[in-house]
Amino acid sequence: MPPPQRVFAVPRQQSLLLPEVLNPFVQDTKLTKGAIIKCVLFGIILVPLRVILMSLVLMVTWPVSLIITFKHPLKGAVEPMTGWRRFMCRTLIAALGRAYYFSLGFRVVVKGEQAGSSEAPILVVAPHSTFFDGIVCIVAGLPSTVSRVENLATPIFGRFVRCLQPVLVSRHDPDSRKNTIQVIDSRAKSGGRWPQVLIFPEGTCTNRSCLITFKQGAFIPGVPVQPVIIRYPNKLDTVTWTWQGFRSKTLLLLTLCQPYTTVEIEFLPPHVPTEDEKKSPALFASRVRETMAQVLGVSVTDHTYEDCRLMISAGELTLPMEAGLVEFTKISRKLNLKWDNVKKELEGFAVRATSCKGGRITIEEFASFLKLPINPALEELFALFDRNGDGTIDFREYVIGVNILCRPANTDDVLQMAFQLFDTDEDGKITHNEFTALLRSALGVSDLNMTKLFREIDTDSSGFITFGEFQAFASTHPEYAKLFTTYLELQRYQALKEARPGELELAGDASSGENDEDSTSDKKDD
Repeated sequence: MPPPQRVFAVPRQQSLLLPEVLNPFVQDTKLTKGAIIKCVLFGIILVPLRVILMSLVLMVTWPVSLIITFKHPLKGAVEPMTGWRRFMCRTLIAALGRAYYFSLGFRVVVKGEQAGSSEAPILVVAPHSTFFDGIVCIVAGLPSTVSRVENLATPIFGRFVRCLQPVLVSRHDPDSRKNTIQVIDSRAKSGGRWPQVLIFPEGTCTNRSCLITFKQGAFIPGVPVQPVIIRYPNKLDTVTWTWQGFRSKTLLLLTLCQPYTTVEIEFLPPHVPTEDEKKSPALFASRVRETMAQVLGVSVTDHTYEDCRLMISAGELTLPMEAGLVEFTKISRKLNLKWDNVKKELEGFAVRATSCKGGRITIEEFASFLKLPINPALEELFALFDRNGDGTIDFREYVIGVNILCRPANTDDVLQMAFQLFDTDEDGKITHNEFTALLRSALGVSDLNMTKLFREIDTDSSGFITFGEFQAFASTHPEYAKLFTTYLELQRYQALKEARPGELELAGDASSGENDEDSTSDKKDD
C-alpha cells in the first residue's frame, strides 16, 4: 500500500496558476529564405513607389491640418470642433488618412456597424499590437483619442493628432491620470456634442495571442461602449510591434515590401453596462474583455504594462526578460504587493538565479543559497515553491512562495515555536551549541556553515541569539522560518505515522477529498 499523501498547509489556488499565454509581449516571426527573397524582389519596386506616395499625402495633410487647428486651443476651456473645422476633419483629413494607409499597402475590411456617439460614446479597441492600429481611427471617422502631450510636437503627425482633439496625458503631471479620467467622463456624457472617444484599453502592444488586462479609464464613466476588434490575417506577420521582436523601422520596411497587408476591423454591438458594472469599472472592463476574447477565439490573461517594466528590469539584472512576467495585476492584488515590493523581490531573485541556467533556480542552487544540504525538509519547502512541478523555481513561483508560504510563517506564534525548537534549556536564548546541535542532527549542516549562519543572526555578537534577533533574521530571510516550521511538520507527521498508521491514511484520504479549498490557511478569495 502506498504511503498516504501529505496535505500541504497552503493549497494551490486556481487563480494563481500559470496563464495560457506565458509571454504576450514577444514577436517571434521567422523570416525564411523564400520570404526574404520575395521581400527584396517586391521591395525594389514597391518601396520607392510607396515612399513617394506617402510623402505626397503628408505634404497635403500638413497644411490642411494646420488650417483646421489654426488658433484652436487644446488646453483650457476647450470646445469641440464645429462648422467648417469639423467638416474638413470628416472629409479631407479622413480621405487623406485613407490615402496614407493605401500608400502603405493596406487593404481594409470593415465588418459590423459603428454606433453613433449618443448610442456608444466610447470605442474600446483591442488587441493593440502595432503602431499601424491607428487605421481604426481613420475608419471610425476621426474620434478623439488619448495621446501623450509629447506626440503633439512630432513633425507633421503632431498637427494631424491635433485635429483629433485628443485627451492629453502628461508623464510629468502627477494629476494627469485624474484629469484624463475627468475629461473622458465629461466628453462621454456630453450628449453627442463631442465625437466618440477611442481608447486602446490594454495600454501596451501585445502579439494578439490573448487579451491582457483592460485599464479602467474607458469604463469609469459607466456609459455604453462599443467593442472594436482588429485582426491582421496575413500569411507573414510584418506588423506586430512588441517589447521583444523586430524594431519599428524593420517592421515598416517589411510591410512596405508586401504586395498588400490586410487588416480587418469589426464593430461589435455596443455593451450597455448593468447597474453592477456601473458601480464596478473593473467588472465592466472584465466583461467587455471576455466578449471580445470570445469573438477573437483567444484567452485572457492578467498581464499589464507593469509586466513590461519588470521584463526590462529582469534584463538589466542579467536575467532572461521573460523572468519578469508574473501577471502583475493579479499577483499584486492577491498578495497585497506594491510595484516597489515586486521590484525588490525581483532583485532578490536575481541574486539567487543569475548563475542558474535560464534564470530558474534548481534545488541544488536553492540549497546552496540557504547554505544547507538537500534533505527532506528542504525538498518539501522546494516542492511548495515549485508550483508546476518542473524541478525549478521561476520568478513568478518565487514571489508567490515567499509571500504565501514564507512570510505567513513569520507570525509571532510560529516564530516562537521555531525559537523553542532551538532553545532546548528554555532560558530564552539560543547558544551556539544549541543552534549547531539541531542543525547538525536535523538538517545535516556543516560546522563551517553553522558558525557563519549563527554569526549572521547574532547581530550584537553576544554569543547567543535572542528572540528579537531571531525574529529580525526571519523577517529578512523568510525561507529559513518556513524551513524550520516545515521540519516541525515533518517530525509531527512522522510521529503520527509511526503511532497510528491506519488512522493517518484515513485522515489523508479524507483531507484529499475535501479539495484543499477549505484550508484555514488560505483566506484569499479566488
